[in-house]
Amino acid sequence: MPYELIKVTELHNGQVAEIRLSRPPANIVSAAMMKEISAALDAAQHDPHKKLIILAGEGKHFSFGASVEEHKPEQVSKMLPQFHVFIGKIINSDVPTLAKVSGLCLGGGFEVAMACTFLFAGDKAKFAVPEIQLGVFPPVASALLPLKVGDVMSSQIILSGEQWSAGDLHKHGLINAVTETEALDQAVENFIKGSLLKKSARALRLGHRAARMVLADTYAQYIGRLEALYLQDLMATKDAVEGITSFLEKREPQWVDA
Repeated sequence: MPYELIKVTELHNGQVAEIRLSRPPANIVSAAMMKEISAALDAAQHDPHKKLIILAGEGKHFSFGASVEEHKPEQVSKMLPQFHVFIGKIINSDVPTLAKVSGLCLGGGFEVAMACTFLFAGDKAKFAVPEIQLGVFPPVASALLPLKVGDVMSSQIILSGEQWSAGDLHKHGLINAVTETEALDQAVENFIKGSLLKKSARALRLGHRAARMVLADTYAQYIGRLEALYLQDLMATKDAVEGITSFLEKREPQWVDA
């Protein structure tokens, strides 16, 4: 399919594919962009020589997150399940995935990055799931972060909504490597050449499935319950609606349950 919101580049004689979110500066992960990324992921699965899929952002930032407009009450019941299936596709990719992050990596964009097998970041990158500031919570992060950084740290990330540096998250095991932003591309290239290209594509895929089995099963076990908690309980509150509305109207929220 022709791509309008992403750019796909084949590297290393087709052994690596780079999918670049191409709507800078924000690179918002809309439903339309999810559809295109999913198609590119599917294409990579069907190439038996593919050893890695890179996800990156065009411009200075990885992504400001999912579309807040699509979180409005009349749209979220359709969008959220689509996003959860999309994240599941990344988690269950036979081909290993790598998020290459510079700049801001927020909300749904952060969830895309943490769903990848590997996460490489520039030293000035900032990460957050700021949903709590809008009166909502991030279901994907709620499923994945406890496994990746533990209960204490995941609760702080989710409930504070604060931004975290790449260095902070590297210390907690969420990020594989942090380098100067200008050297990020070369760091990823060195990793590809040193750790992946000389290996069997088939062995990498089966090993990848084995290494991700616990994560994939945990995500499948909990994401439906988290989705129901969001759509049935959270969206029934006035504060969830107020948080999304106030953001779109560029004003401070007026909480009912302040």
